[in-house]
Amino acid sequence: MAAPGDKDGDGDEDEDDEESGDELDQEGDIAADYLEELLDIADLDGDIDTYTEGGRAHVSIVTEAEVLVGKDGEVLAALQELSRLAVMTETGHRSRLMLDIAGHREKRVKQLNDIAQDAIAEVKQSGEKVRLQPMNPFERKVVHDAVAAAGLTSESEGVEPKRCVVIQPA
Repeated sequence: MAAPGDKDGDGDEDEDDEESGDELDQEGDIAADYLEELLDIADLDGDIDTYTEGGRAHVSIVTEAEVLVGKDGEVLAALQELSRLAVMTETGHRSRLMLDIAGHREKRVKQLNDIAQDAIAEVKQSGEKVRLQPMNPFERKVVHDAVAAAGLTSESEGVEPKRCVVIQPA
Protein backbone atom coordinates (compact mmCIF):
# COMPACT_ATOMS: atom_id res chain seq x y z
CA MET A 1 0.00 0.00 0.00
CA ALA A 2 1.23 3.51 -0.77
CA ALA A 3 2.37 5.68 2.11
CA PRO A 4 0.02 8.49 3.13
CA GLY A 5 0.22 11.29 0.62
CA ASP A 6 1.97 9.20 -2.05
CA LYS A 7 0.66 9.79 -5.52
CA ASP A 8 1.32 6.63 -7.47
CA GLY A 9 -0.92 7.50 -10.40
CA ASP A 10 -3.12 4.41 -10.12
CA GLY A 11 -6.28 6.43 -9.54
CA ASP A 12 -6.85 5.03 -6.03
CA GLU A 13 -5.64 8.15 -4.20
CA ASP A 14 -9.06 8.99 -2.73
CA GLU A 15 -9.46 5.49 -1.35
CA ASP A 16 -5.95 5.58 0.13
CA ASP A 17 -6.56 9.03 1.63
CA GLU A 18 -9.79 7.90 3.29
CA GLU A 19 -8.18 4.76 4.65
CA SER A 20 -5.13 6.74 5.75
CA GLY A 21 -7.33 9.16 7.67
CA ASP A 22 -8.76 6.31 9.74
CA GLU A 23 -5.30 4.84 10.24
CA LEU A 24 -3.90 8.21 11.28
CA ASP A 25 -6.73 8.71 13.78
CA GLN A 26 -5.94 5.25 15.17
CA GLU A 27 -2.22 6.14 15.45
CA GLY A 28 -3.07 9.32 17.34
CA ASP A 29 -5.36 7.44 19.72
CA ILE A 30 -2.77 4.73 20.42
CA ALA A 31 -0.05 7.30 21.07
CA ALA A 32 -2.36 9.40 23.26
CA ASP A 33 -3.23 6.37 25.39
CA TYR A 34 0.45 5.45 25.70
CA LEU A 35 1.46 8.99 26.67
CA GLU A 36 -1.39 9.31 29.14
CA GLU A 37 -0.14 6.18 30.91
CA LEU A 38 3.37 7.65 31.02
CA LEU A 39 2.06 10.90 32.48
CA ASP A 40 0.18 8.93 35.14
CA ILE A 41 3.26 6.87 36.02
CA ALA A 42 5.40 10.02 36.27
CA ASP A 43 2.62 11.80 38.20
CA LEU A 44 2.68 14.72 35.74
CA ASP A 45 -0.28 16.81 34.64
CA GLY A 46 -1.11 17.41 31.01
CA ASP A 47 -4.00 17.42 28.57
CA ILE A 48 -3.56 15.43 25.38
CA ASP A 49 -4.93 16.58 22.02
CA THR A 50 -4.78 14.60 18.78
CA TYR A 51 -5.35 15.65 15.19
CA THR A 52 -4.20 14.77 11.69
CA GLU A 53 -2.47 17.15 9.31
CA GLY A 54 -0.21 16.78 6.31
CA GLY A 55 -0.57 13.00 6.20
CA ARG A 56 0.56 12.57 9.81
CA ALA A 57 -1.00 11.95 13.16
CA HIS A 58 -0.17 14.71 15.62
CA VAL A 59 -0.30 14.48 19.40
CA SER A 60 0.11 17.50 21.61
CA ILE A 61 0.60 17.45 25.36
CA VAL A 62 -0.58 20.73 26.86
CA THR A 63 1.40 21.14 30.08
CA GLU A 64 3.57 23.50 32.03
CA ALA A 65 6.07 20.69 32.74
CA GLU A 66 9.17 21.61 30.73
CA VAL A 67 10.80 18.41 32.05
CA LEU A 68 8.93 16.58 29.26
CA VAL A 69 10.67 18.74 26.66
CA GLY A 70 14.20 18.48 28.02
CA LYS A 71 17.32 20.31 26.86
CA ASP A 72 16.99 21.19 23.18
CA GLY A 73 13.89 18.99 22.94
CA GLU A 74 15.80 15.77 23.66
CA VAL A 75 13.15 14.31 25.99
CA LEU A 76 10.42 15.30 23.52
CA ALA A 77 12.28 13.48 20.72
CA ALA A 78 12.68 10.39 22.89
CA LEU A 79 8.99 10.41 23.84
CA GLN A 80 8.08 10.79 20.16
CA GLU A 81 10.16 7.72 19.28
CA LEU A 82 8.63 5.73 22.14
CA SER A 83 5.16 6.77 20.97
CA ARG A 84 5.99 5.70 17.42
CA LEU A 85 7.17 2.33 18.76
CA ALA A 86 3.94 1.92 20.72
CA VAL A 87 1.96 2.61 17.53
CA MET A 88 4.11 0.19 15.52
CA THR A 89 3.69 -2.51 18.16
CA GLU A 90 -0.09 -2.09 18.05
CA THR A 91 -0.60 -1.64 14.28
CA GLY A 92 2.32 -3.49 12.75
CA HIS A 93 3.41 -0.54 10.61
CA ARG A 94 5.85 2.33 11.01
CA SER A 95 4.38 5.64 12.14
CA ARG A 96 5.35 9.20 11.21
CA LEU A 97 3.54 10.55 14.26
CA MET A 98 4.56 14.02 15.42
CA LEU A 99 4.58 14.94 19.09
CA ASP A 100 4.59 18.42 20.58
CA ILE A 101 4.88 19.17 24.28
CA ALA A 102 4.15 22.52 25.90
CA GLY A 103 4.16 24.13 22.44
CA HIS A 104 7.92 23.53 22.12
CA ARG A 105 7.85 22.25 18.54
CA GLU A 106 5.49 25.01 17.43
CA LYS A 107 7.81 27.66 18.92
CA ARG A 108 10.83 25.96 17.33
CA VAL A 109 9.18 25.99 13.88
CA LYS A 110 8.73 29.77 14.20
CA GLN A 111 12.37 30.17 15.24
CA LEU A 112 13.54 27.98 12.35
CA ASN A 113 11.48 29.94 9.85
CA ASP A 114 13.07 33.16 11.11
CA ILE A 115 16.55 31.60 10.83
CA ALA A 116 15.73 30.37 7.32
CA GLN A 117 14.40 33.77 6.20
CA ASP A 118 17.55 35.52 7.46
CA ALA A 119 19.76 32.99 5.66
CA ILE A 120 17.68 33.23 2.46
CA ALA A 121 18.08 37.03 2.50
CA GLU A 122 21.83 36.63 3.02
CA VAL A 123 22.14 34.18 0.11
CA LYS A 124 20.13 36.45 -2.18
CA GLN A 125 22.19 39.49 -1.20
CA SER A 126 25.65 37.88 -1.29
CA GLY A 127 25.13 35.27 -4.00
CA GLU A 128 27.08 32.83 -1.80
CA LYS A 129 25.87 29.67 -0.13
CA VAL A 130 25.08 29.76 3.59
CA ARG A 131 25.63 26.87 5.99
CA LEU A 132 23.37 26.76 9.06
CA GLN A 133 24.09 25.22 12.45
CA PRO A 134 23.56 21.46 12.87
CA MET A 135 19.92 20.44 13.21
CA ASN A 136 17.89 17.29 13.73
CA PRO A 137 15.93 15.86 10.78
CA PHE A 138 12.67 17.59 11.77
CA GLU A 139 14.38 20.97 11.99
CA ARG A 140 16.18 20.48 8.67
CA LYS A 141 12.87 19.67 6.96
CA VAL A 142 11.34 22.91 8.23
CA VAL A 143 14.27 24.87 6.81
CA HIS A 144 14.29 22.97 3.48
CA ASP A 145 10.57 23.74 3.08
CA ALA A 146 11.12 27.46 3.77
CA VAL A 147 14.01 27.57 1.29
CA ALA A 148 11.97 25.83 -1.41
CA ALA A 149 9.07 28.24 -0.83
CA ALA A 150 11.52 31.13 -1.41
CA GLY A 151 12.56 29.65 -4.76
CA LEU A 152 16.06 28.58 -3.70
CA THR A 153 17.59 25.15 -3.21
CA SER A 154 19.16 23.56 -0.18
CA GLU A 155 20.80 20.33 0.80
CA SER A 156 21.82 18.60 3.99
CA GLU A 157 25.50 17.98 4.53
CA GLY A 158 27.48 16.19 7.20
CA VAL A 159 26.86 13.28 9.49
CA GLU A 160 24.48 13.15 12.46
CA PRO A 161 24.52 14.78 14.94
CA LYS A 162 26.37 17.53 13.05
CA ARG A 163 24.25 17.34 9.88
CA CYS A 164 23.26 20.82 8.67
CA VAL A 165 21.41 22.63 5.90
CA VAL A 166 23.34 24.47 3.20
CA ILE A 167 21.31 27.03 1.25
CA GLN A 168 22.43 27.54 -2.37
CA PRO A 169 22.09 30.72 -4.45
CA ALA A 170 19.58 30.63 -7.31
